[in-house]
Amino acid sequence: MPADLYRSPVPEQLWERIRTEFHLPSLEQVRERLSAVHEDPEPVIRQLVRVFLDGGTYCPGYQFRPDQTLEPVVVALFERAMELRIPHNYFALWMMVPSPALQGTRPVDLVRSSDASVLLAGLERTFRDKAA
Repeated sequence: MPADLYRSPVPEQLWERIRTEFHLPSLEQVRERLSAVHEDPEPVIRQLVRVFLDGGTYCPGYQFRPDQTLEPVVVALFERAMELRIPHNYFALWMMVPSPALQGTRPVDLVRSSDASVLLAGLERTFRDKAA
């Protein structure tokens, strides 16, 4: 894995991998689904991981539980990523690639089985020198 992974353009294959493994609905599709469940979906929408591709905004499916609620660990990780000023697309990349800070495991694979503090520490270690 290149040392400058989080400074280079995000590989196009990542989006296809997310789409295949977790789905990658548009923000409008997610807004529509959330509107069916919430009278005011905006508070939930503000917590969403969003990625920006080809002029559109998409929401990686790994942040949703099977009942379409948000995965709290992903929400916490994304909130910290925003505090560290990690661009949305690089956060999505970090979630999907094996992380040396997490013993070579993809963060997305640890979301439901690890303490959030382990993932938060991995996020911070990865971006320590890259945060603005």
